[in-house]
Amino acid sequence: MCGIVGIAFQTQTSGPASAEALTAGSESLRHRGPDSSGEWWSADGRVGFGHRRLAIIDLSAAADQPMHDGDLSIVFNGEIYNFADIRRELAGAGHIFRTQSDTEVILHAYRKWGKECLSRFNGMFAFAIYDAGKQQIFVARDRAGEKPLFYSCWSGVFRFGSELKALLADPTVLRKINPEALDCYLYMGFVPAPHCILEGIQKLPPAHALTFNLQSGQIRTWRYWQLPELDETAAGKVNEADLERELETLLENAVRSQLVSDVPLGILLSGGVDSSLVTAMAVRARSNVKTFTVRFPGYARYDETRHARLIAEHFHTDHVELEAVEPTVDLLPLLARQFDEPVLDSSAIPTFQLSRLIRQHCTVALGGDGGDELFGGYQHYSRLLWLQDRLRRIPSALPVRGVSRIANALLPVAFKGRNWLQSLQVDFERDVPLIATYFDVRMRRRLMRTSGSRWRAERIREERLPHKGDLLQRATRMDFENYLAEDILVKVDRASMLNSLEVRAPFLDHRLIEFAFSRVPSHLKATLSSRKIILKALTRRILPPEFDRNRKQGFSIPLASWLHREPLGPYFHDVLLSSQNSLFDHKVIRSLLNGRSNAVSNSERLFGLVMFELWRKEYGISL
Repeated sequence: MCGIVGIAFQTQTSGPASAEALTAGSESLRHRGPDSSGEWWSADGRVGFGHRRLAIIDLSAAADQPMHDGDLSIVFNGEIYNFADIRRELAGAGHIFRTQSDTEVILHAYRKWGKECLSRFNGMFAFAIYDAGKQQIFVARDRAGEKPLFYSCWSGVFRFGSELKALLADPTVLRKINPEALDCYLYMGFVPAPHCILEGIQKLPPAHALTFNLQSGQIRTWRYWQLPELDETAAGKVNEADLERELETLLENAVRSQLVSDVPLGILLSGGVDSSLVTAMAVRARSNVKTFTVRFPGYARYDETRHARLIAEHFHTDHVELEAVEPTVDLLPLLARQFDEPVLDSSAIPTFQLSRLIRQHCTVALGGDGGDELFGGYQHYSRLLWLQDRLRRIPSALPVRGVSRIANALLPVAFKGRNWLQSLQVDFERDVPLIATYFDVRMRRRLMRTSGSRWRAERIREERLPHKGDLLQRATRMDFENYLAEDILVKVDRASMLNSLEVRAPFLDHRLIEFAFSRVPSHLKATLSSRKIILKALTRRILPPEFDRNRKQGFSIPLASWLHREPLGPYFHDVLLSSQNSLFDHKVIRSLLNGRSNAVSNSERLFGLVMFELWRKEYGISL
């Protein structure tokens, strides 16, 4: 796990300012790689790579980066879990290796298969290869989007980095907000790739690659992998027992491949279905498995230690219970800076706290991310199915869409149930309702004190909607490609890497992803009354009988309670109202701060606005 940064020029050679910017960009990523660093410039001075290393596989200096093989040079962030298999195949074809690292395997795989090497890799990755012979830089990102990659290209200069701050280390980079990206952030809670919160910068989407041609200065971007559609014919003939055994084999293989590490490794065990299954598979592969869980004293609702302890005792793991504390106000500017783009998901706080505590015990941790999207775990899947069922029974003469429009016009933005009433106007047979709307267009106009046609977030989301398959297939696909990739995995990557902790996700092994979307029919994922049906069937065989299969906790904090008292309550007030140079209307902010009835909860919205203001101040972003 590492941080990468690079710069390439179409026609000119680098100068002192470029070298300083590369060094500064690399230094800004120190948290991603505290073990070693390296910089390299091509002989003609047109390409520069920087790297910060968190040593996981092959701890020797020979595996440091940037790494070279003849006319090829690479910087790489991530892990290729099947690198040993690829290495054996390449060695059999005559390739000679000088390290035990997966980085060198990527170089040799590119030399043999070119850009088609991507189909061979099973892992999480973002890398850049400079091919001097072709005068081309080849950049790629993993299928699910676990590892980030920001880039920009103007005036014949191509820049890239693991984090936005690596690009901002160059003082010539423009720091101006992208209005469309901000609109998406306020609407969806994140900025979807390829958009970036700053003008002139883009994010390489998951499962995408690009080439930058140093002779023409042109960028070509393409998608190298697609989320598969359900094979309806095979699904109609499915044998549930066989499907469950196939799932078990795939999950066991995924966990086993991700347990490879030359440094201490543990399991993030919440006691839920996903992390418990990961733990069960881990103990099959190795002895002395370490597991970790976290609790917040004084908040029994968020305490998962009892459930995690049950799994740990059943599988005899070396279990550690960690105790988190309420965050201080000093933590929020730190997270605002680390997340590059503002974050609206307050679970970034416990994710950071968990990562900081676990890093005291190990360098690598396996988690359960992806299980909900792959196997129908979110509560809103059952709610959507329930709504679809009820709408089919309502006579067409009843003004259902009118009720939805009235709810949108009259109910407060944070009124419980408002989003569900709004969703009544959606075509359930073709689209996917937006469950978590933070600020709708009416509220955004008031908040931003702007009218007109600038509001495009709804259109951007509509362009990303899947339209094939039944409602559950569309909803899980939408969540996988949007909420998982743009919120959850971003949160996990930034919070863990700020603590120099590598977090792996066995459920995001691409073989499991393809199995879940192409082989598992919807009725084995979620129904009106049940979720994660096939996963829970597996738990009945391999987890203890007293395990609570129906519990759905979610990784959250008592944010609303914290905002009612010091220090967070007054701090939010000061951040949002003290500055006269604010993008947001203070009258609207005060109404959000004063929303204290049981039917209205603005804590997440306020958190998102605070994080935006802190981020803007941290980076000196112009309005």
